[in-house]
Amino acid sequence: MSQLFNLQDKVAAVTGGTRGIGQSIAIGLAEQGANIALLQRSTKNTETKEIIESLGVTCEIIPCDLMQLEQVKEAIPLTIERMGSLDILVNSGGIQRRSPAVDFLEEDWDDVIQVNLKSVWLLCQQAGKHMIPKKSGKIINIASVATYQGGLYVPAYAASKGAIGQLTKSLANEWSQHHINVNAIVPGYISTDMNEAIIDDPERSRQILERIPAGYWGTPEDFKGAAVFLASDAANYVHGHLLAVDGGWLGR
Repeated sequence: MSQLFNLQDKVAAVTGGTRGIGQSIAIGLAEQGANIALLQRSTKNTETKEIIESLGVTCEIIPCDLMQLEQVKEAIPLTIERMGSLDILVNSGGIQRRSPAVDFLEEDWDDVIQVNLKSVWLLCQQAGKHMIPKKSGKIINIASVATYQGGLYVPAYAASKGAIGQLTKSLANEWSQHHINVNAIVPGYISTDMNEAIIDDPERSRQILERIPAGYWGTPEDFKGAAVFLASDAANYVHGHLLAVDGGWLGR
């Protein structure tokens, strides 16, 4: 059974790996033997790289600001050039902007859609060009409970994450015949920097906590298992699935 989850010598590219869910996923994949390419804006932030290298696997930082289209388009080819291949892509990088809809700034809308959706699409497209000829690959997108629910004061975020759900299914429909698995993880309310505004709001935080059946906010470490599963041979017949890691939120 352990061989099903073995990622030894696989190459995984991860966005959003400097903190939170993305960092935890990158470390989790490395713990199972994968070599990691961290696609990140700052090449000086080496915290995750150092943790991963301490596990005895290879880690490279690939310059990739998700706001810069040319860097996004070049990130996968550069990863393959430096790492020799690409077996797994995890699109975890994302941003949030909060405002009542009538006051929501156009530039905030554009930024959220660029980072949370367009960059994901471009990275998937480039990964697909490499994975299709070799007839193998795993792509894991990070969706949200906002993929199913509209949220509050987050119109751009909800729109982008709703689209991620459909993009995941669309690519799975097309690429499953090439033995490429495209799936998504759906985080619930997780204690990360992105949710600081909610966590710091006593009333809103209480309302959310009361609705989580598990009775507590999730942590980034809760995503290691889901990511390793979807990246491994254990998920070879799993296509277009949105795996909720939400403490039961969506089932309530």
